[in-house]
Amino acid sequence: MGHYCYLLECADGSYYTGWTLDPQRREKQHNSGRGAKYTALHRPVHLVYIEEVPDLSSALKRERAIKNLTHKQKAALAKNYRQAIMNSTPKEVTVLSPGRVNLLGEHVDYNDGLVFPAAIDREVTIHAVALEEPVVRINATDLNESVVFCLEGLDKKIDVDGSPLPGWALYPAGVALVLQSHGLKVSGCEVEFTSTVPIGAGLSSSAAVEVGFAVMWEALGGWKLDRITLAQYAQEAEVKYAGVNCGLMDQFAAANGVAEHALLFDTRSLEWKPVKLPKGTRIVIANSGVHHNLASSEYNTRHNECNQAVEILKRSYPAIKALRDVSPEQLEAAKSDLPENVYKRARHVVNEYKRVLKAVDYLDKNDSKGFGQILFETHASLRDDYEVSCPETDLLVEIAQKIEGCLGARITGGGFGGCTVNLVKEKAVDPFIAALKAEYLARTGIDAAIFPCKAAEGAHVVQSVH
Repeated sequence: MGHYCYLLECADGSYYTGWTLDPQRREKQHNSGRGAKYTALHRPVHLVYIEEVPDLSSALKRERAIKNLTHKQKAALAKNYRQAIMNSTPKEVTVLSPGRVNLLGEHVDYNDGLVFPAAIDREVTIHAVALEEPVVRINATDLNESVVFCLEGLDKKIDVDGSPLPGWALYPAGVALVLQSHGLKVSGCEVEFTSTVPIGAGLSSSAAVEVGFAVMWEALGGWKLDRITLAQYAQEAEVKYAGVNCGLMDQFAAANGVAEHALLFDTRSLEWKPVKLPKGTRIVIANSGVHHNLASSEYNTRHNECNQAVEILKRSYPAIKALRDVSPEQLEAAKSDLPENVYKRARHVVNEYKRVLKAVDYLDKNDSKGFGQILFETHASLRDDYEVSCPETDLLVEIAQKIEGCLGARITGGGFGGCTVNLVKEKAVDPFIAALKAEYLARTGIDAAIFPCKAAEGAHVVQSVH
């Protein structure tokens, strides 16, 4: 069994040195707060150097030697290692990229707010083989569709035959164009991808595809981005190429997921930290069977209504930059200046920001009941103020609230259909799913897909062939 010495770069730029039998697993432990006291206080951390040694004795000696290096020398060690990796690009890679469920902070990411998503163990699997020619051939197995497009002229959004790209292909093609625009190498490749993330269900299947393809091209191209920048490039593809005026949350979660943790993410400062989910509970997803299409739905309208609220509020409060900066008292004082629909949208965002802070405080105290109640409150706000729910998701929440063991439930994702997220006591998961499924079927005729899930790791390469 191999032994490895490793360097982690911490959030503040410092380095942590250790040894392990499994560097990638050890990185996850450090990011979950279980690795060392130092890294727990300086998360997130990133693995920047790995050195294999023959045995434990050698590992301990090499660990001491690396610890004795200066910060500058450690930085040089990491840089040389990164360069060596870049000079050895794989010819074939397999990438896993997760969907996400947003627990709280819905529709506040494009208002500079705090969000609380978790990557989940439903993912896109991308298998790619590098090609010499500048074309991308993609077989979407689940859709039983294929597309071939050239890496030149991507702005035209056409395939090699001059036909418009199908909607699903806009996501990988958009990522390729954005990466090229930032000076990054994008290789031609032959790709097959499958997905266990339901499409149009509010679990960010599009972000999983975008981030997964970005990680794929990162591996094939031999370059390296920090995961916030990679998420921003994926978001840019969705906004500018696919036409969905989304915030950063979905791509962030897909890129930065931490197993067993939700992610408290400040969309203004881009600071984040993993937060342990409540003990003795499970997340259960219920798919209403009502599909949405964010690019053609009211999603962009809601974004514009929030911007309108900010412009009106600025007349009285010039320091305001986004709805995140507005207090409930300021909003109420300006109520008469706002159109009714704009006021209601702003009220949801302003109160949701407060709910996220309150919910994290509950989790710090392991108060799963208090946390669950916040989920119910958020659903009511999304239904009545933001008006992005629908009868089917309202019914799922109504039924769930009456089932023993359910601590909280709400619609999740962009809205207008899709899924609900439920916080359920672990021992009650199976009877909860059976009861929710049966009553929903009886009242709607829809056989809903309902499944438990776990918080999972962000997008990563699981296999590469050089």
